[in-house]
Amino acid sequence: MRTLAFIIPPHVELLDLAGPVQVFTEAKTYGFEADIRFYKYEDGAVSTSGLGFDKVVNYNDAHLKEDDYVFMPGMGFEYVSSISFRAQHEFFKWLKECSENKITVCSICNGAFALGEAGLLKNTECTTHWKRVKALQQQFPDAKVVADILYIKSNNVYTSAGISAGIDLALAILESIKGPLFTHKVARELVVYHRRSGRHKQQSIYLDYRNHINPQIHEVQDYLIDNLSKENSIEHLASLVGMSPRNLSRVFKEMTGCTVLEYLTQLRKEYANTMLNNPEYTVEYIASKCGFKSARQLHRILKPN
Repeated sequence: MRTLAFIIPPHVELLDLAGPVQVFTEAKTYGFEADIRFYKYEDGAVSTSGLGFDKVVNYNDAHLKEDDYVFMPGMGFEYVSSISFRAQHEFFKWLKECSENKITVCSICNGAFALGEAGLLKNTECTTHWKRVKALQQQFPDAKVVADILYIKSNNVYTSAGISAGIDLALAILESIKGPLFTHKVARELVVYHRRSGRHKQQSIYLDYRNHINPQIHEVQDYLIDNLSKENSIEHLASLVGMSPRNLSRVFKEMTGCTVLEYLTQLRKEYANTMLNNPEYTVEYIASKCGFKSARQLHRILKPN
């Protein structure tokens, strides 16, 4: 089973820690197999909010293997700038060894400074909280610090921007392991929507078209994903969210940039392509599950332009 190891440093920022943890905790309720563990490198860790952490084992007791993950959350910047932080040579050495052993090392916010101290940012694209981008570049001149980005992966090192961007990072990691549809379900349960990085080239119908905050349109999108085989008339969809068909059509296009039918067709194509990977499914069965009237219609829609 994959282990997700979260470091709890002194002066940890609670949301930097709790956000990613909650993503993976929620994912486990959907069947994601992972062991979430917590480690410290210094006794008496207390968050910037004053919440203390007892009974957390030392990182030296961690038994991590290839394909596991280590997460370094952000800390109060006064601590990050202190001699006490920079003196954690053994811990930084351990982080580097993790990376060398093909364990993915991730940072949230200014946790990137720990990765820098470990030598993991050399000639590596990385990011951090927008307030600390300049400081990170100055302190680690060999790093390739990128501003105005939510998160970025370089080799087996992930770094993310400040605070809530740790949730986006965790969702991105979850997507790389379990795929976009699974990630969409987890994000929906958390009442957040995965804001993909500008560097993320792959498109996903489950995650795209979500750069809006209209709850009624989100509800329609969620319903369509879960009910592809139904007729899904504009009148029925409008009734679900208390809108007129005309208003729903207008607002949907305004919020997403595409029509309801275009969005539904893309959903059906994506799901059909996924099902086609299973040789046990006939084309007729796939067409019926995706809401197409016939196998012929499915072939026609999947035919490249």
